[in-house]
Amino acid sequence: MTGGLIGIALVSLGMVLTPGPNMIYLVSRSITQGRRSGLISLTGVFLGFTVYLTATCLGLTAVFAYVPAAYTGLKLAGAAYLLWLAWNALRPGGTSAFQPRELPVERPGKLFAMGLLTCLLNPKIAILYLSLLPQFIDPSMGHVLLQSLALGSVQIAVGTLVNALIVLTAGSLAAFLASRPLWVRVQRYVTGTVLGGFAITMATDRSKALVAA
Repeated sequence: MTGGLIGIALVSLGMVLTPGPNMIYLVSRSITQGRRSGLISLTGVFLGFTVYLTATCLGLTAVFAYVPAAYTGLKLAGAAYLLWLAWNALRPGGTSAFQPRELPVERPGKLFAMGLLTCLLNPKIAILYLSLLPQFIDPSMGHVLLQSLALGSVQIAVGTLVNALIVLTAGSLAAFLASRPLWVRVQRYVTGTVLGGFAITMATDRSKALVAA
């Protein structure tokens, strides 16, 4: 189980450090409207993580356990998406999330709702729970539901902590990276390599889906 926790933590770290809807929105919101607004938006993202984890643990994995072809198809789709993320991180001319978009100033309630919606519409999160999470479950230990919740909680902790640090340091990081393109390339190469490795592992994995019970 320890290996699974470390594994999901590493892949979660690689995914959260890869520019995507959540990071771009949180960085843009924090730079445009301040750290407090970024943190409020992050609470919506946190709820989105929790919604996906709960749905996965309470039923969606059972569907894939009884329809192996659907599970295989989702794993291959997840591997393809991770490869796409890896390519976007590694390709020449890739953009940085710390080149923020201008956003209008919003009230706290709308900030929370926008953070939630951004997370729920983020395909990385759906793929993480539905196709990656089962890869780190050890059937011999039993309690698949508890393992799923533990692994998902690690992902939520990693994702929330890293995003919180990004929110708090968005302005400083944007200025730092703007004058140091080498650091941007290093970040892209490391995250791209990690995601590519997990994509290959997922695509070649032959395990079956487990019922979370």
